Amino acid sequence: MTKYDVYALGNALLDIEFEVSTEVLQNLGIDKGVMTLLDEADQDKIVSNLAEYEQKRSCGGSAANTLIAISQFGGKSFYSCKVADDEPGKFYTQDLLDCGVATNLKNHTPEAGVTGKCLVFVTPDADRTMNTFLGISGEFSDVELVPEAIKNAKYTYIEGYLVSGEKSKQAAIKAREIAQSAGRKVAFSLADLNMVKFFKPGLLEIIGSGVDFLFANEGEALLMAETDDLDVAIAHLKTLTKGFAITRGAAGSVIFDGEKLINIDPFPVQAIDTVGAGDMYAGAFLYGITNGMSFAEAGSLASLASAKLVTSLGARMKTEDVQSLLSEAKAA
Repeated sequence: MTKYDVYALGNALLDIEFEVSTEVLQNLGIDKGVMTLLDEADQDKIVSNLAEYEQKRSCGGSAANTLIAISQFGGKSFYSCKVADDEPGKFYTQDLLDCGVATNLKNHTPEAGVTGKCLVFVTPDADRTMNTFLGISGEFSDVELVPEAIKNAKYTYIEGYLVSGEKSKQAAIKAREIAQSAGRKVAFSLADLNMVKFFKPGLLEIIGSGVDFLFANEGEALLMAETDDLDVAIAHLKTLTKGFAITRGAAGSVIFDGEKLINIDPFPVQAIDTVGAGDMYAGAFLYGITNGMSFAEAGSLASLASAKLVTSLGARMKTEDVQSLLSEAKAA
């Protein structure tokens, strides 16, 4: 018996969300639709220029969003991350615990420094743009890993953003090795187009000889395979992982279960905010396959959950709404 469905590691980032126009992004010199790393001064300057805009704060980072979804569905999760001994760090830790996610932060004395923050810009076309200052999260290392929790989790989930720092990349590799040595499974997310564009060799280091499951959107999968042909990308991903999910937005998703491809239908909705859609997809899917669902059933739940998420603002849904998706997915 395992204690956790999913153990994950990633960058702990306090998400600060703004609703802005495309023109505002252009005026601020922000690249739309991708995640861009900034230094603290540049991030603070952007925030000062948005003083009149309402902002919404929540504990975030890709893997955290995924684990919160798993917890909301009723699964058990554990998150290893790093925050500083400041107000944002305290807010982050309490919010994570309130979401039912176990964490190393509960028994770890935070260090002096600045907690990482991610400015999330939502434009009227429902696109998401992120400007991130990693802060102390950029110092995430194997010190923050909890080997016993890894060994007691069905899956270890690694977010691709960790590739951007040498210590965090090595921690990701070590977590994969601990999980595989314990006979547990490993899932990996390519995370963002810029991670594939600028850090592909590092992503391959983390994947090593292969993982059990990989999450990617269509753009990331195509870039990883250096092709514009989805069939070629699918063939390439089969060399890196036993199974995978490629999300395709309004076209649904395609899952490889290790033997066959499964096309997952989309749930047509009017998108308002796509922030966290991929994280929710991964969370619903991982919850499903660690709680008795087939890959097809888990994929359908993931498709439904990510579709419902984008109909409202923010990377998180109310727990009761997430719970209702389980019966809705069975009826679909």
